[in-house]
Amino acid sequence: MSPPAQESGGRLVAAAEAAMMRALVDPDDAMRAARAVLAAAGRAESPEAEAVALRAMALAARELGDLEGAEHHLRRAIATRGAPAWRLAQARLSLVTVRTERGHPLQALRVAALAWAYLPPLDRAKLDTQRAVALACLGRHQEAEAACDRALRALVTAPGTLDDRRFLAGGLLNRGLIHSYRGDWGAAMRDLTACLQIAEHAGLRHLARLSSANLPFLSVRRGDIAGAFKHYREAEDTLFGFPERLATMRADFAGALLAAHLPGEARAMLSLAVPDLEAAGAHGALAEARLKLAQVELLTGDPRRAMQVAEQAAGELAAQDRTSWLPQATEVMLRSRLALESVTPELVAELISCADALEGGSAHPADAAVLRLEAAEAALAVDDHPTASAQLAHLTRNAERREPRAPAGTRLTPLSRAPAQPPAVPAPVRQHALALQAALREDLPAAFHAVREGLEDVSGRLETFDDPSVRAHAARSGMRLAAFGLGLAAQGGEAAEVFEWAERWRAVAAPAHASVPADLERVRADLGTGALVEYVADQDTLLAVLVSGRRTLLRRLCDVREIKEAIVRLRYALRRQQERTVVETAAAEVERLVLRPLAPELGDGPLVVVPVSALHTLPWGALPSLRERPVSVAASAAGWCRARALPRPDRAPVVAAAAGPALAHAEAEVAHVLACHPGGRQVPAQVEAVLSALESADVLHLAAHGVFHARTPLVSGITLDDGPLMAYDLLELPRTAGLVVLSACNSGMSRTPMEGAPLGLPGTFLAKSTSCVVAGMVPVRDEAAKAVMSVFHELVVAGQPPDAALASAAAKAEEAGFVCFGAGDVPLYRRPGGRQPVATGLDGSATQCDQEPT
Repeated sequence: MSPPAQESGGRLVAAAEAAMMRALVDPDDAMRAARAVLAAAGRAESPEAEAVALRAMALAARELGDLEGAEHHLRRAIATRGAPAWRLAQARLSLVTVRTERGHPLQALRVAALAWAYLPPLDRAKLDTQRAVALACLGRHQEAEAACDRALRALVTAPGTLDDRRFLAGGLLNRGLIHSYRGDWGAAMRDLTACLQIAEHAGLRHLARLSSANLPFLSVRRGDIAGAFKHYREAEDTLFGFPERLATMRADFAGALLAAHLPGEARAMLSLAVPDLEAAGAHGALAEARLKLAQVELLTGDPRRAMQVAEQAAGELAAQDRTSWLPQATEVMLRSRLALESVTPELVAELISCADALEGGSAHPADAAVLRLEAAEAALAVDDHPTASAQLAHLTRNAERREPRAPAGTRLTPLSRAPAQPPAVPAPVRQHALALQAALREDLPAAFHAVREGLEDVSGRLETFDDPSVRAHAARSGMRLAAFGLGLAAQGGEAAEVFEWAERWRAVAAPAHASVPADLERVRADLGTGALVEYVADQDTLLAVLVSGRRTLLRRLCDVREIKEAIVRLRYALRRQQERTVVETAAAEVERLVLRPLAPELGDGPLVVVPVSALHTLPWGALPSLRERPVSVAASAAGWCRARALPRPDRAPVVAAAAGPALAHAEAEVAHVLACHPGGRQVPAQVEAVLSALESADVLHLAAHGVFHARTPLVSGITLDDGPLMAYDLLELPRTAGLVVLSACNSGMSRTPMEGAPLGLPGTFLAKSTSCVVAGMVPVRDEAAKAVMSVFHELVVAGQPPDAALASAAAKAEEAGFVCFGAGDVPLYRRPGGRQPVATGLDGSATQCDQEPT
C-alpha cells in the first residue's frame, strides 16, 4: 500500500474506532458513522478499517437489541480478507457475548479459544469478562468468578480509554451478578455500585442502565420487596426504548420474585419479558425465562400450560448444550403430570430418576429432596411400599440439620443454586419423611412428634435466613409438613386437635399475620358470646371447626370443588346485579354447604370466620343467616387475637379520607364521613399523601375504584389521581391506620396461591399494624357504596364495633358486597351510656354525626 493509501487507511481505522466508541453512548449515530466508514474503506481497499467498522456496526446493533444483526456484522468482520489477525480476534471477542446471548454459550467459549492467541494482554483481560458470562450460563460459576477476578486485576491498571472503562465496568457488573448467586449481597452491591460509578463518569449510559436494572433483583434477594418494586419502576423508565434490555431486566426480576415465593408477580414480569426476548432473538435469556415461566404456571395452578412451556424450554436448553439445566425442566414436567394424570409405576420411576439427577448435580439438593418425598408419596398411591420405603430411608439417613443456601433467580443463570454445596435434606423434608415412616407403622404419636419437631425447626430458624429464596423454600416445606400433620389430625376426628394443627399450618403459611398458633382457651375468652369457625381443606373435603364459649366441634361439610363452584355462581350473580331471586338462590346454596351443618351451635352473637381456598373470595354478608349479623374475616384465629390486642388510642381517633377519580359520589361520601368524625380531614387522592395519612391517622377512608389482580395480588391497588396505590407500596410503611375503609369495588379480594396467607390489600394491611379493614368483595354501585359508608361511619361514631356497624349499614342499604376483615368486634369509640344516633335515610338526612365523642 502506498504512503497516501496508508495514511488514508489510518484515518479510516481511526474513524472506525471512534464509531465503535460512539456505539456505547449513541448507537444510532454510531451505526450511521460506521456504515460511512465501511463504504469508504471498501473504496480505499483498507481491510483493517473494514473489520473495525463492521465491529462498530455490531456493537451498535447489540446496543439497539438486534442480536441477529450484531452477529451478522461480526461474522463479516471475521471473514475480512487481509485484516490483521488481532483485529479479527477482537471481532471474535465481541462475538463471544453475542453467541452467549443468542443461546450458545459452549460455542461462545470455542470462539474465545480461537481469539486468545492473537490478542494482546489487555484484550485478553477483556475477553475474560465475556468468557465469564458464558461460563456462568453453563453453571460453571467458580470458573466464571475466577475469570472476572483475573480480568479486573488487569483492567484496573489499564490506560483508561473509553473501551477500557467499558470492560472494567462490565467486568464488575458480571462479577457482581456471580456474587449474588452465592448470596454474598454485600460483595454484589459493592461491584454493582462501582460499575455504576465508572459507567456514569465515563458517559456509558448503557452500562449505567444495566447496573441500575439489577437493583430490583438485588432488593428482592435482600428481602426488600417494596424497594424492589420502586427500583423496578425506575429501571423501567431508564430502559424505555431498549426492549431487549428491558425484557432481560424483567426476566431477572421475575427470577428473584419466584425465588422469594411471589409466583404471581413473577408471572406478570415474564408475560412482558418473553415476547420481547423472542423478538430480539435473545435465545439464552429466553430459554431461562421460559423455564421460570413453566415453574410459575405450575405454582399458580395451571399444570397443563406449565407442561407445554417446560417442554419448549427443555428443547431450547438442549439445543444450547445447557444440559445442567435439563433436570429442572424435567422436574416441572413431572410435577405437572402428577397434577394432571393418575399415578403409575412408570411415573414414580421417572420422579426418582429426576430427583437423582437434581441431587447428582450438587446444585439443587433441596429441590431433589422435595421431589424424592413426592416420589415416595406417589409410590404409596400405587401400593409400592418397598419403593416408598427406600425413598423415605434415603431422606432420613445421614441428613444434615442445616438448610443449604439456595440462591436463585439472577440474570446469568436465574434458577441455578450456588455450587459446592453437599447434598442435604432440609429439616422439614426430613421430618416429613420421618412422620410418614411412623404413619406407615401406624405409630401416630411418633408421626405427630416428627411433625412438631420439624415445625419447631422451621419457626425457630425461618427469619435467620438472609436469602429470601432459602426462606421461601423452608416455608413451603414447612407448609407441606404442617398440612401432613393437619391431615393426620383430620383422620383422628378430634375437634381440638384439628384446630391446633390448622393453626400450626397457618402459623407457617402466614407468619406475618401470626407466627405462633392460637391457644384455644385464649380464643374462647376473646370470643365472649360470639363464635369462630375455622375452615380446613382435607384433600378434597372441606371441614369446619367451630369454637364457642360452650364447646369445640368438628364437621365435615362438602367437596371443595362443590363449594368453589357455588361461590363462583354467587359472585357472578352479585357482579351482574341479577334479579333478587337469582342472588337469593345462589346465596342459599353456599350457606347450605358452609354454615347449615353448624347452625345449631352458631348462636346469634358476632361471628369470626377463618377461610380457606375459595372461601377467601366469599362475600359473607350475602348469606341469608348473616345479613344482619356481625362477621369478621381473619387469616387465622391467632391473627384475630393479635389484631384485637393491638393498641388503640385513648383519645378521639385521628380520621383522614380521600376521594378518588372517576367516582360520581366520592366527594359527597368523603364529606359525609368527615362530618361524622370531629376533626377529620380530607387528604389529596395522591399516592404519597395517602401513604403519609396511613402513617399518621387512626382511621383512613378511601372512596375510589379498586383493582384486584388474582395472579399478582401485590399489584392490586386503589386508583388515585396520580396513579394506583399498590399493595406493595404498603410494605415499607412503619405503621398503618388501625381502621382502613376501602370503599372500592374488589378491593377486598384475595388469593392464596399456595393456600397460605390471604394476599391482596386486606391481607397486606393486616400484616402491618391495621387491626380492621372494611373492603368491597364485588363491584358495588356508587350510590349503594355511599349509602353503606354513610350509615357505617355514623354507627361507628356512636360506639358500635366495625363488624356490627357494617352489618347494620349493609342490611339497611340492601348491599352485601362489603366484608369486615381482622378484629372487627372492637369499638373505635367507647361511649358508655351514650345515645345512639338517629338512623338516617339513604339520602343521608337526619344525621347526628356532629356530636362530640367521649
